[in-house]
Parts: sequence; C-alpha cells; structure tokens
Amino acid sequence: MNKKTSSNIAFNPGDYVVYPAHGVGKIHDISKQKVAGSELELIVVNFDRDKMTLRIPMSKIENVGLRKISGTDAMNDALGILKGKAKVKKIMWSRRAQEYENKINSGNPSAIAEVVRDLHRNDNLAEQSYSERQIYEQALDRLANEFAICENIPSVDATKKLLDILSK
Repeated sequence: MNKKTSSNIAFNPGDYVVYPAHGVGKIHDISKQKVAGSELELIVVNFDRDKMTLRIPMSKIENVGLRKISGTDAMNDALGILKGKAKVKKIMWSRRAQEYENKINSGNPSAIAEVVRDLHRNDNLAEQSYSERQIYEQALDRLANEFAICENIPSVDATKKLLDILSK
C-alpha cells in the first residue's frame, strides 16, 4: 500500500495541535495500525482536559481540520477582535447560537474571539441565559487554551489576560 500523506504540515509527537471540534490537544504518537485489513498511519492526539484520545488517519488530516497552534500574528489578530465592540445580530437566539457554535467548531481563533467578544457581559449588564453562558465559556476556554500554548503560560493566566482585554 502506498503511504500517502495529503497534508504538507509535519506533525511530531509532543506537538500541540488544534482539532476544531475539541480544541487543543497534544500529539502522543504517530503509529501504524491494521484496520479492516488495511494498514493506516494514524496520529494519536490526547486531550488531557477531556480525558479523551483521538486516532486520526493521516489521509484525513486536512478534512478534519487538524492544525498546529496559531502563530503570534494570528493570535494578535484574535486579541484585536476582543478589543472591538460587540456585534450582536438581531436574529432569533437559536440561529445566533448555531452561528456561534459553528464559529467555535471552526477552530479559527479569530472566529472564536468574535464569539467571546459578542457574548462577554460586564458586571453592570443583564444576566446571560444558561445557553448563552455555556457557549461563552466554551469559546473563552478554547481561545484561552490556544493562547496559553502560544504564549507558553498557564491556561488560568491566559484566561485572566483575555478577560482583562475584554473589560477595557
């Protein structure tokens, strides 16, 4: 069987990566396994926070959107979005919630930053609904985890820095 790698990005064990639907994980191993009579080269990604392990075939990496951690420029763009004014569309919450979920699951830090910015509430504003709060926390968590790896700081500190930017 031909060893076919559709991705131009080299992944190595120990690298941090972003899997759009689950956030930041760490490559544990790159191994070959026999599945249904075919030998597949798999990337094994661990998500310690969720206590989850994914095995992704190398041939499917681009399709699932697995990527390396964003660089400083991409992260600075996302932080710039956080400094902007919230843009809340006047459509039904269910449709907005779906758009927010899609942005979070895109794995794009700028799109996630838009969700965080739009759903962030200062103490003097009205309470958020439960679903609004859940989406906000998920987006903030995803952005903070990637920011923490990018800046090489603990996740808690990254969250504090993001909240500081939002409160200005």
